[in-house]
Amino acid sequence: MDQGLRLYAFNCGWFQCRPGYFVEGDEGDYLRGPVPAYLIEHPRGRALFDTGMGVRYRRDLADALPADKFGLQWFEGMDIATRLRAIAVDPGSVNWIINSHLHIDHCGGNALLPNASVIIQRREWDAARANPEPGLYETQDFDTGQPIKLIDGEHDLFGDGTVRIVPTWGHTHGHQSVIVKLAKGDVLLAGDCCYTERNLDVMVLPRATADVEQGLLTFERLAKARAGGTTILYGHDGKQWAHVHEGVPFDLGN
Repeated sequence: MDQGLRLYAFNCGWFQCRPGYFVEGDEGDYLRGPVPAYLIEHPRGRALFDTGMGVRYRRDLADALPADKFGLQWFEGMDIATRLRAIAVDPGSVNWIINSHLHIDHCGGNALLPNASVIIQRREWDAARANPEPGLYETQDFDTGQPIKLIDGEHDLFGDGTVRIVPTWGHTHGHQSVIVKLAKGDVLLAGDCCYTERNLDVMVLPRATADVEQGLLTFERLAKARAGGTTILYGHDGKQWAHVHEGVPFDLGN
């Protein structure tokens, strides 16, 4: 049951780190993971799940981070507004932004969507405003003057069960994910509740976890969903992203 649903994936930057940052205890060369955003088109409106990074993380290719340096970056054409225009979607036509959480690489493009309302867990909004921190919660990214809809727990965006926001505490105290019910099956947009498929395979949380107990409970729910046939799109999984087709309707058959 998709009732005209379409899901599009975009990469809005790159996140470089040691393997142990993603999976505690892993070693090896630096990894490069995507900073994804997803457009959900429904007959009753458009929503974006996450929006990438702010302009201060933009770099020229000639000034890119060395391959062995931790950090975030994006290049010309990778901002969410440009990504949308590339598929003939006006950024001003987006109705809702669903931020998984309010860290810098998930809400930095919010202001590029001038007519969108932001849907966020109340506990995440409160934590971000009470605890601003450079490199994590930066007010300029999320306190943009856009309308804010605070929710507590699950939320059915369109009231028909096709796009459900679900709490996935752990990475932050107010993290949320989205389940999209496409014609060929459910897709769970994880955000940072699970950085990579390997995290779930070995049931090891990433280093950046605010609540370990809740994070493990979230992993248990993700594992159950995956076993039941749900496709999970992970938060920063470079290996998975190599097989994601950007800017076209997501197809579970491919």
